[in-house]
Amino acid sequence: MKKVLFAVLVFSCLFVSCGKKELVLPDTESGLSPASFKFITDKGDTTHLYVLKNANGMEVCITNIGARIVSMLVPDKNGGKQNVVVGYDSIQPYMQLNDYYGATIGRYANRIAGGTFELYRVTYRLRQNEGKNTLHGGPRGFSTQYFTINQTGTQELVADYVSKDGEEGFPGNLNLSVTFTLTDDNALHLTYRATSYPSTIINVTNHSFFNLSGADAPAITDHSLFIDASAYTEVDAALLPTGKILKVKGTGFDFSEPRTIDVEKVYDLNYVLNHPGDSEVLAAKAVSGTTGIRMEVYTTEPGIQLFTGDKNPSFCLETQHFPDSPHHLEFPSTALHQDSVFNSKTIYRFGIE
Repeated sequence: MKKVLFAVLVFSCLFVSCGKKELVLPDTESGLSPASFKFITDKGDTTHLYVLKNANGMEVCITNIGARIVSMLVPDKNGGKQNVVVGYDSIQPYMQLNDYYGATIGRYANRIAGGTFELYRVTYRLRQNEGKNTLHGGPRGFSTQYFTINQTGTQELVADYVSKDGEEGFPGNLNLSVTFTLTDDNALHLTYRATSYPSTIINVTNHSFFNLSGADAPAITDHSLFIDASAYTEVDAALLPTGKILKVKGTGFDFSEPRTIDVEKVYDLNYVLNHPGDSEVLAAKAVSGTTGIRMEVYTTEPGIQLFTGDKNPSFCLETQHFPDSPHHLEFPSTALHQDSVFNSKTIYRFGIE
């Protein structure tokens, strides 16, 4: 985002020196320009940059494609503010649809083995995008789709998407609503609600990449991480669950006590939370030793995926149901029946350690 700020200053000087009308500076504290996020898609939809701000100066920016969190500006221990999520300065890179930065993920987050599953004795074949498997809803999952966004106030907006029956091979007309609420205790609440007719499966999450030392910081070696999980779902070479739930104690996967993230290891693992369904209990906590920024995660979901495999120094904490649950009846069910409502909530709360 530094390049954008530099460009804005340069062009401002040019306009003043030439005697032309003054350039309007971005109205986001993060330096993002709303004009850079306005784009008309092939279907005639218009993308925008939506800004949430609270009384403490925290700012969250969101755009339509994938209902993505573009930036998240939070106070640090030095009296300044840091953008703590990796993102882009304009809409164009998001339109390339080749990454998951900040995106709402669905219809099924994580992996489904073989790109198939069975529901009510009917086998459904999904579009595959990771070898023979389906990852994050397929090649045109929710991260690539246009969400209709209605901003209801300076601290809340609602992103809606209708996923039609057969999209990426999934059954059911799914109506998804994601509410982003920024509270004055520096917490971003993500509330998911969905219905489907006929029945389907669902597993949704947010895929923000965090660096609490700043999105442009060169490393996350100054971070400590805690995850309230004493077990994880074992995976095979294709990162698909074997069905076994193993203890983290004595392994390199153990974050049941705060410790630094081993950057020599790529984490892509689902942790079985000790208090599933209870959004009042701390699920995870990360702290930057450089900025003092603390991020706490609370969720109603039974699992959380730790991912550190991106090209940028960052980490993901994706609250979710377990990967490939349709093939493992011993896992919490991801079926959404046509007479039911899917509800899920995740909170990212920030403070200074």
